[in-house]
Amino acid sequence: MSRRVPRATYRLQIREEFPLDAAAEIVGYLADLGIDTVYLSPLLASEPGSNHGYDVVDHSKVDPARGGAEGLARFAQAARDAGLGVLADVVPNHVGVATPHLNPWWWDVLTHGRGSRYADAFDIDWDAGGGRIRIPVLGEDDPPLRVEDRTLRYWDHRFPLAPGTGDDGAPPAEVHARQHYELVHWRRGDSELNYRRFFAVSTLAAVRVEVPWVFDESHAEILRWVREGLVDGLRIDHPDGLTDPGGYLERLAEATDGAYVLVEKILEPGEELPAHWATAGTTGYDALGDVDRVLVDPAGRGALDELEVESRGGAVDWAAMVHDGKRAIADRLLHAEVRRLARLVPDGPDAEDALAELLACFPVYRSYLPAGIEHLHEAAHAARGRRPDLAAAIDRLLPALSDPAHAAAIRFQQTSGAVMAKGVEDTAFYRYGRLASLNEVGGDPSEFAIDVAEFHRRQRVRQASWPLSMTTLSTHDTKRGEDTRARIDALAEVPGLWASTLRTLRGRAPLGDGPLEALLWASILGAWPLSRERAHAYAEKAAREAGTGTTWTEPDEEFETRLHALVDAAFDDDVARTALEECVAFVQAAGWSNSVSAKLLQLTAPGVPDVYQGSELWNRSLVDPDNRLPVDYDARRAILEGIGSGELPELDETGAAKLLVTTRALHARRDRPELFTRYAGLEVVGAATDHAIAFDRGGAVTVATRLPIGLERRGGWGDTVVLVPPGRYTETITGESVQGGAVGLAGLLARYPVALLLREEDAS
Repeated sequence: MSRRVPRATYRLQIREEFPLDAAAEIVGYLADLGIDTVYLSPLLASEPGSNHGYDVVDHSKVDPARGGAEGLARFAQAARDAGLGVLADVVPNHVGVATPHLNPWWWDVLTHGRGSRYADAFDIDWDAGGGRIRIPVLGEDDPPLRVEDRTLRYWDHRFPLAPGTGDDGAPPAEVHARQHYELVHWRRGDSELNYRRFFAVSTLAAVRVEVPWVFDESHAEILRWVREGLVDGLRIDHPDGLTDPGGYLERLAEATDGAYVLVEKILEPGEELPAHWATAGTTGYDALGDVDRVLVDPAGRGALDELEVESRGGAVDWAAMVHDGKRAIADRLLHAEVRRLARLVPDGPDAEDALAELLACFPVYRSYLPAGIEHLHEAAHAARGRRPDLAAAIDRLLPALSDPAHAAAIRFQQTSGAVMAKGVEDTAFYRYGRLASLNEVGGDPSEFAIDVAEFHRRQRVRQASWPLSMTTLSTHDTKRGEDTRARIDALAEVPGLWASTLRTLRGRAPLGDGPLEALLWASILGAWPLSRERAHAYAEKAAREAGTGTTWTEPDEEFETRLHALVDAAFDDDVARTALEECVAFVQAAGWSNSVSAKLLQLTAPGVPDVYQGSELWNRSLVDPDNRLPVDYDARRAILEGIGSGELPELDETGAAKLLVTTRALHARRDRPELFTRYAGLEVVGAATDHAIAFDRGGAVTVATRLPIGLERRGGWGDTVVLVPPGRYTETITGESVQGGAVGLAGLLARYPVALLLREEDAS
């Protein structure tokens, strides 16, 4: 088995429209770009039409629509021929059950109930459902059930019949009553579901991978890939949903002989990844937050705070917003999980209420008992403070919730992460409009900016603790692409301009929800120009996730009419469009500068950098599915060939300069690894000190511009210098030679806002 460790990865979304054979055709381009390892989205057979692959229906095979086993073999060979490794995304927490007959495990459980061999594979509370699995699919005014071809039919859904239950010609309703499942109205799912699911998605049923045979059978095909050298490492999706993430990772390490493994783990500010886990680190959202915030102007905070107060007509308390969002999720969307928890704890008044309050007050995604018990105590203290009337109930719960072996403690840990994700990322993030770029996965919007010293400190910690952890700026889950955020970041340098622009835009298309208006207009500005269709799709999703004026389950027609009028105003209202485009024009160059600075920081800082598909050019995407759009690799290949011929493109709307910076940094990481062995912040001296960030990785020196609008206002770099260790370097982006010592930034950054100095090799 492979022990290969990536130096830099490139994420590809493999789907029917871009299968493994299509991916094989671009491995030459990726190798030329400087990539070391190709990072693939989930490959196992998934629901028909799935563009993400996280809804696996059959663990035993590679999805035929994505190329099948033969396609994977051809891709792996092409990658090997190009000198590239392969990292594969796997999904141990749940499976897709939207189309039951495609999932053999689920079909068997529906057929045989508790007697099914696969009943133990799913986390089902049979007693709560009277011995039946509740499946929330029914609607209103729907046609009656039908019995056809030995199955129960509802619209185009079909479900199995238990042996001997449909042979006597009984009416469909009676046949349905004999089954091991109960089809119920879809609205009952959030409060009455009796199987664990992924967050609030009833078509993704959780599996109990902690059961040895479930691990063995769900991982047999994946382990074959590792054993046969088809993949070198694995990325583990949503480990926080598992009963025992640490135990799972230990089992996986044994099965793969210690292959490179990453976990999709969201860390709250100050939280550390459990050091005892058998993993190289996270998928990089923590690094994303660091890079974004060091490029945000802290001086803009006061004015943007005032604008947020103006938008909502009163003071804002982010912590209260988080609590309230999480509490609403516990009371509604995930109420079934809270009710199940209540069935596992000692009887007593207010147990449900107390559990929901503890979940709302939990400060991180989850604990890993006995580790992290302090988070439970912190939640209990906060919950008692908010709800003194629940103090006795909370005290009764704590012994069970503190016991690592207690079923309630295990399930509470699995549930707290779901409440956090839905209550914060998918609710509160859409209700806070201060600076939309900070409302990002893995980030805390209340942390507005960090200074250079804090950035250096965090990178030193990463280098010392998790040097092989991934870093990223964009993923299939980010709320906004990296270059959308980079342009929005620039608004912190011109809060007055943004305030006046936003007031004009609100006046032309009032929505009646100030924070959401700010969020929508900032996102449109960050992604501009974009198609009307993309803007409408984003606005509708953002508004329904926020849930303040409309929701997914109960759309408000009047509100959504105003919502879509807001989007149309960006295209059709001359005043609104002019205001928007004038603001875009003012921050456009600053956005470009922020983008290439962010990219070079991410690619050269400690960790294994990932480039999300297509983001070597401008990535001005919005939330999924917008961030999974097709990529034009012919255009990228042509630009790369021009760079290979000596072209130094301008920093402009084409994004070619970003590709230049990306390929130069990737080649440095891949071809000169000896230059990336430590981390030391470098001193910048002079009048424009605050506008530069520089560090030495052990022979590779990164210099990047920050706060570019302020830099231009003060007249440029002047006499500002960066103090570089002695020696001769090649500035690899432009190819110029540089002598160490006090290097003037006016000359070093004359062409581009960034520089990457590589210490020249000793000729001897």
